[in-house]
Amino acid sequence: MPRTYTLTRHIPVETGYDLVVAGGGPAGAAAAICAARLGVKVLLVEATGCLGGMGTSAMVSAWSNLTDGRRPVIGGLMAEIVDTLRKQKHIVGYDYDGVGFNTEAQKILLDDLCATSGVEVRFFTRVIDAEVDRDNKKIAGLLLHNIEGYRYVSAKTFVDATGDAVLSDICGAACREAGRDTEKIMPPTLCSSHAGIDFKRFKNQQQAVLKAIKDNFFTQPDRHVPGIFRTGRTMAILNAGHIFGMNALQCRSLSDGMARGRKLAREYVEFYRKYVPGCKNMEFLATAALMGVRESRRIVGEYELNYEDFKARRHFHDQIAIYQKGVDIHVYDLGPEEYERYHKEFTKMDCLKRGESYGLPYGMLVPRGWQNLWVAGRCNSSDIKVHGAIRDQPACYMMGQAAGTAAVQSIRTGQPANELDTAQLVKSLRAAGATLPQKNLSKKMTRQ
Repeated sequence: MPRTYTLTRHIPVETGYDLVVAGGGPAGAAAAICAARLGVKVLLVEATGCLGGMGTSAMVSAWSNLTDGRRPVIGGLMAEIVDTLRKQKHIVGYDYDGVGFNTEAQKILLDDLCATSGVEVRFFTRVIDAEVDRDNKKIAGLLLHNIEGYRYVSAKTFVDATGDAVLSDICGAACREAGRDTEKIMPPTLCSSHAGIDFKRFKNQQQAVLKAIKDNFFTQPDRHVPGIFRTGRTMAILNAGHIFGMNALQCRSLSDGMARGRKLAREYVEFYRKYVPGCKNMEFLATAALMGVRESRRIVGEYELNYEDFKARRHFHDQIAIYQKGVDIHVYDLGPEEYERYHKEFTKMDCLKRGESYGLPYGMLVPRGWQNLWVAGRCNSSDIKVHGAIRDQPACYMMGQAAGTAAVQSIRTGQPANELDTAQLVKSLRAAGATLPQKNLSKKMTRQ
């Protein structure tokens, strides 16, 4: 007869938290730090061993569009981080419109900000399930897993800053998935770090790419190469090599993509050494531990920021941030038509003029109907084109600050996420240094 096995495991229960933030990337770190600074007890759980996400583990260590060409669009914690890294001499190579930064310095700074604000951080920890009242759309607690096993943690409020809307999806919040609800998936890139570059001689990356393609140098003749971004005296990160067809929500696809990305990174190093001035002695230091995912899963929020809003440069009474980046939808394939499409959109059609910006309304952070759940970062509620503009780290930091601040307001006033007094929220964000120029405020959020 077959033997019967019984699996038993005691799951410890932890209580007393006001806010649990899932994901320690730019959005999650900002949500946790800013909420803790307001005096609530915050637990931040992160799947890797450091904070910063795309800016650290994925080595996308460059920020752009920090101003509208005339005045800053960033404020609050994001501006504080930029100013601190600049004073520490860990930002190089760019003016305030765009900066490259040292990834290790960013990790340490985020550690310090969490420590001084009182955030409890648990690395190597994932959310794997949730206790949810789906009728009332409210979360009671999360099931976490790390080296110690399982933990159930209850809290009053929750922020999903996983990038892939993992927590929102687990809870049953409505989401859109790239490749399921869209025809295509914007390809990611595995970034890498390098040294030994002579930036006095460095030039003409795009011309070199076209020459190498003509010479049949590449195994993947990709015209769209974002390229080298300086992070130190001779150091830089390399953003090159699209992983076409990769689905970040499928483990097999993501695993194959990481291996493919490492091969492409080596190929691009050889390309730079051979074709680009100043790169003859370029050293290959490391590939990133995380894939630079550009598109995966987004929530359906109380408001979905859309392309018409972007084209109108619309500002909102309940906006929690303003931004300036244009639409940046990377090529979907290797065809010359796709590159022409990208080049036209990014450099002409969807490029903002000096002094222009658009708003990010509060409702794009709230899964539709949910009472104590917010999202921040790449999994926000926006259409494909606008998502291609606001998926960058500065916008994610500002969304995170807004989500953390909104959670504190909800705790103290009893206002649910989907009925929050947005005039009060905007005033709180302004008091914390956010750049919010709207003149007219309203207690009611902008809705679809």
